[in-house]
Amino acid sequence: MSSLTDPVIQIIALSLSLVVLAGVIVWSGTFRYIANNRTGVVEKLWSMKGSVKSGLIALKGEAGYQPDVLRGGVHFFFPFQYRLHIAPLVTIPQGRIGYIFARDGSPLEAGQTLASNAGGVDYQDTRSFLAKGGQKGPQRSMLREGAYAINLAQFVVVTKDHSYALRLHRDESAMLNQMAEIIASRGGFEPVVIKDHDDEVGIVTVHDGPGLARGEIIAPAVGADLEVADAFHNSFQDPEKFLAAGGRRGRQLQVLVEGTYFINRLFATVELIPKTVVEVGHVGVVVSYTGAEGVDMSGENYRHGELVERNQRGVWRDPLLPGKYAFNTYAGKVMMVPTTNFILKWEKSVYGAHKLDENLAEVSLITRDAFEPTLPLSVVVHIDYRKAPLVVQRFGDIKKLVEQTLDPMVSAYFKNVAQTRTLIELLQERSEIQVTSSLDMKEKFANYNLELQEVLIGTPRPSANGDDQIERILLQLRQRQIANEQVGTYERQKLAAQKERELREAEAHAQQQTAITQSELSIQVKENEGRANLARSMQEAEQTRALARAEADRISFLGQGEASKVVSLAGAEAERVSKVGLAQAEAIEKQVAASGGARYQLARQVAERFAQALETSGVDVVPKVSISGSGADGGGSANGSLVQAVMAMLLSDKLDLSINEGNRPADR
Repeated sequence: MSSLTDPVIQIIALSLSLVVLAGVIVWSGTFRYIANNRTGVVEKLWSMKGSVKSGLIALKGEAGYQPDVLRGGVHFFFPFQYRLHIAPLVTIPQGRIGYIFARDGSPLEAGQTLASNAGGVDYQDTRSFLAKGGQKGPQRSMLREGAYAINLAQFVVVTKDHSYALRLHRDESAMLNQMAEIIASRGGFEPVVIKDHDDEVGIVTVHDGPGLARGEIIAPAVGADLEVADAFHNSFQDPEKFLAAGGRRGRQLQVLVEGTYFINRLFATVELIPKTVVEVGHVGVVVSYTGAEGVDMSGENYRHGELVERNQRGVWRDPLLPGKYAFNTYAGKVMMVPTTNFILKWEKSVYGAHKLDENLAEVSLITRDAFEPTLPLSVVVHIDYRKAPLVVQRFGDIKKLVEQTLDPMVSAYFKNVAQTRTLIELLQERSEIQVTSSLDMKEKFANYNLELQEVLIGTPRPSANGDDQIERILLQLRQRQIANEQVGTYERQKLAAQKERELREAEAHAQQQTAITQSELSIQVKENEGRANLARSMQEAEQTRALARAEADRISFLGQGEASKVVSLAGAEAERVSKVGLAQAEAIEKQVAASGGARYQLARQVAERFAQALETSGVDVVPKVSISGSGADGGGSANGSLVQAVMAMLLSDKLDLSINEGNRPADR
């Protein structure tokens, strides 16, 4: 029995020994396992070299927190000498920032609020950090996105959602919470994001570094000028370079524009302000509170202040033209000056959008006839953009110019004008006064670097004391005007009635337009036919005249030919007759001579002709009835006959002989 139980007892005893040994090993911390997503901070409990004389981290193997951290895996330790603090990896999410607080290191210098990291640090190498003189306290450098194996006994990492630290005592938790609250109030766990559509600029205030020089109210840009300042510190994202280049604490002249900036909010805070927008029709006159003292550029004849170049202290000679500017309004003021025509109204409770005339009221007048009306005015003014700085330098701003200079000057001018005219003249000569005042006041406005465009005068009104006499005069003028308007209305009505009658006539005419058109067309057709007939008749007449002229010409030619012929024939016949006559005459002459004379010859010819006639007619020579007559003495001739009587009568007539003589015997 005992022989069987001895091996069992031995096995049990060995097992118990192994368990006890494993427990002792575990309890003594000889072997420790660290997961890969964890780190181990080693605390040495005792050492032959003693304890750390100063600081927290034991750099020389003393007892205390060791600088190096352990990563994932199984690690062997000398029993009862070390304590291992398991901690998670420090993880910074995308778009977030982690702030570091060093528990050990060199102390901060006077005036220093954040620990310097000038030599370049690696927060995952505690030994190197302390060896290079790393300072304790909040650090200027930050942690960006990623996972870090950091010794949390030396460093405390504060993020938005978690604080990574090896808790040492209760007071430290309160300190870390306060630090996290300050960072969160400044929005420091996220980068500074300035969006382009917001039209904002970032005003930076640095909380570390040397203070401002005497007389300065804002820190100047680091480097030569604003354009090259970013080359020194990358828009305040590298505090060490900023301070090394001469940067100073306080509000900075340089601003941040659109973009994303990873800035340590314990080092610098950022305030977003709107961009300075100079609208169209305006210029921005800059009054700079900072910069070097400049040389006066206003000229010898200008004694109302000094104008300086850009980036110098004072009023800049060149104004800002319309546009958007990333202007630091803590370093200066931009005064908007309208360059388009603007109207100043001397009328209570009436003012323009610029509100330059909100304190102006009607001008109180006293006329020559002792009336006290008030006169509303409007003055159109223009400011040359090149002279805008002179106006600002002289008057401070445009509103002061209006209230302290233009208002008393304009009021005094129109008071003087009113004293030379009665109320009626003031009303009736408004146009003349308006033109004259514009000409007179242009020179006065030019003395103040202003351009007067036009003066507009309103209607005088009763004053506030209730002077109803002015109202009665105005009422009479209105009634007179109403009467004139009524006359004009009647004339217009008369004209309207006449036009209406013309309209009715036109409508009636339009109704008969078809018949009128047809008749007019018929008339036109007849006229066209008449003109056609007339043309045809004229053509025929012309043709007839042409034929007649041709016929006349033909007849004329024929007549002329016939006449020539007749003349020729007549000449020939005449010549023939002349010759025949001459021959006959010669023959007769010879016959006469042969007959015993011309008288006898004639009687012979008559007798011959008479005989021919009797022969031709067939008359009997001897009548069948004999008729006898008495003679002159009353007795008849028994021997006489009719033929003898006729012959005797013919012969007596031709020969100039008496019948009786013929019957009487010739005297012997």
